[in-house]
This record gives sequence, C-alpha cells and structure tokens, in this order.
Amino acid sequence: MEFNQKSIKTLFGLVAFGVLLFWALQNLSLLGSICGTVFSLILPFLLGGCIAFILNVPMRKIESLLFRKSGKIADKIKRPVSLVLTLLLLVALIAVIFGLVIPELGSSFVLLRDNVIQFLRNLEQEHPAFLNQFLSYLPSAEELAALDWESIVQDVVGFLGNGAGSFINSTVNVASRIFSGIFTFFIGFVFSIYLLVQKETVGRQVRRLIYAYLPENIADRILSIARLSDKTFSSFLSGQCMEALVLGTLFFIVMTIFRFPYALMISVLIGVTALIPVFGAFIGCIIGAFMILMTDGFIKMLTFIAVFLILQQLEGNLIYPKVVGSSVGLPAMWVFVAVSVGGSAFGVLGMLIFIPLCSVLYALLRGSVAQHLKKNGIAKDKIS
Repeated sequence: MEFNQKSIKTLFGLVAFGVLLFWALQNLSLLGSICGTVFSLILPFLLGGCIAFILNVPMRKIESLLFRKSGKIADKIKRPVSLVLTLLLLVALIAVIFGLVIPELGSSFVLLRDNVIQFLRNLEQEHPAFLNQFLSYLPSAEELAALDWESIVQDVVGFLGNGAGSFINSTVNVASRIFSGIFTFFIGFVFSIYLLVQKETVGRQVRRLIYAYLPENIADRILSIARLSDKTFSSFLSGQCMEALVLGTLFFIVMTIFRFPYALMISVLIGVTALIPVFGAFIGCIIGAFMILMTDGFIKMLTFIAVFLILQQLEGNLIYPKVVGSSVGLPAMWVFVAVSVGGSAFGVLGMLIFIPLCSVLYALLRGSVAQHLKKNGIAKDKIS
C-alpha cells in the first residue's frame, strides 16, 4: 500500500471511527444519557420544523391564489400577508371547535348520561332476571359484615400515609412536565414562524452546506430525495385534511336529513378520525353507533351503521381518489401495510407518517429497480 496524504487520512479516519465505536459500546448508558440531553435540547426546534412544514401547506396555497402576479410590492407583502392569513385560519378553526363542538359535546354527554340512566331503568323493568343474576355476584350484607374492617382501615391509612409523599412528588412532576411541554411548544411555534418567514434563506443555506461538505453527486441525490419527500408529504397532508373535511360535511348533511341524534358531534368525530388512513373513520363509527344505541335504540344504530358503510364506500371510491388522487403513489396493499406497521410502532402518529414515508421509499426503490434492470439489459417481457 502506497502511503500518501489521502491514504493516511483514510487510515486515520478508520482508526478514529474504531476508537469511537469501542468507547460507545463500553459506555452505552452514558451515550444514552448524552443522546437524551441533546434530543431534549433540539426538541423545540424539531417541533418547530414540523409546525412550519404543516403551516407551509396552506400558506403556499394562499400565496399562489392571492399573489399570482409578481411585482416589487407583491414580493414584499406576500409572505407576511400569507402567514397572517394562515394563522388567522388556524385560530378560526380552533374557535369553531371550541365555540361549536365543545358546547355540543357537553350537552351530548348530559343527554347521554340521562339516556344511560333510563336504559338501566328499562333493563330493570323489562329484564329483571338478568339484573338479579348480576346482583347475585355482588357480596351480601352478611359477607360485608364478616370482613375485618379494622385491618382494612389500618391498611388504607398506612397506604395513604406512605403514598402522600409520592403523590405530591408525582403532582409536582406532572406539573413540571406540563409546563415544560407548553414552553417547548411555545419555543417551537416561534421558531416555526422564523422558518416560514425566511424559508428561502434557510433553504439556500442548507443547500450551501450540503454542497460544501459532500460530493456533488451525493448532494444532488440528497436534494432530489428532499424534494420528493416534500412533495409527497405536502400532497398527503393537504389531501387528508380536505378528505376529512368533505367526509365530515357529508356525514353532517346526511345525518341531519335522517334526523340522527348527535349529528354535529358524530360528524366532527368522524371527520377528525378520518385523518387516520384506512381505520380512522371506523373509530368514529363505533363511538357514534354506541351513542345512538343509548339514545334511539338498536334499529336506529343499525340504520346509522348502514348509512356509514354506504358513505364510506362512496368516499373510498369517488371522493378520496378525486381529492387525494395519485399524489401519494402507493398501492393500496402497501398503504395497509404502512398503516399497520406505523400504528404498531408509533401509534396514531405512525399511521400518519408512515404512508408518505413508505411512498417516498417506494418511489426510490422503483426508480432504483428500473435503473438496475436497464443497466443489466433485462428485457421487459421477462418481468412483465
């Protein structure tokens, strides 16, 4: 091996990497603590980046609608005007939820409580044998009197005495976590505003860094993947929100026409849960069916389920392809796999993220496969 400056740098890098890897394996707990501290420090900025990405979708739409013609004045005011309108739209959405949905939710829970009480009374009158069988499993007065109440009271007092300190500590920890979460969200939100105002400048700085420290072909590939990811995630986010809005409005109209109870609440619930692909709307259906069962009985619940299935088929075959279209570019089978894996790994957030993420990976793999097949000279009739 000829030792020159390049080979010496390569050898030094391999040795340094080996030493760092050995140290990391010997100090996993310390490394985990360091990573946790670093993550907690950058968490507000990661959150701000996510908020900026979400708010950028409607802000970009507003800019394209209001400022189609470029000019000196338009270029100066389009960003602040679009940002202010986006924030006003967000505030209006929150105001609608708290102003319309929350009062409806409160009155619905009061009505549901009264209906549950009436349902139990009807159960007592119409099915006394079932209620008596249920009560037979409860302890009788003689069995309750035979218990050692003195020792039970002593155990309860001792538990409360020992648990008072831990309860106070838990309360303080919960309060500090809530305050920390609010502070983190505030910092992230402020950072997202800076990102949205100066997104071209930030993008230019990131590109300069990538091209400065990476080979040009690798930098081109990274930026190409970034553009594909931005397009896929933005299309998926805007499509899911529009689809949820259309589905919730459609449910409200149909439920109002057929005089279903809790029309506004169930429609909003189905619209919100529809943001979760594949399975989301069924969660709202189950909750809505239970509420209708407690209010109007079994037949009305079956009618609601039938209406839900009809509207779900209409949404899946007509609305979703028109609203979302082929922007995600992921076959239905892999959408199901992405939702299942993402939900199992990271819950609801995983369901939302894994579909566009898998779509990006699918597009990259499809392009790589096509490139390798062309390079290897494989005929199309062999793989079709």
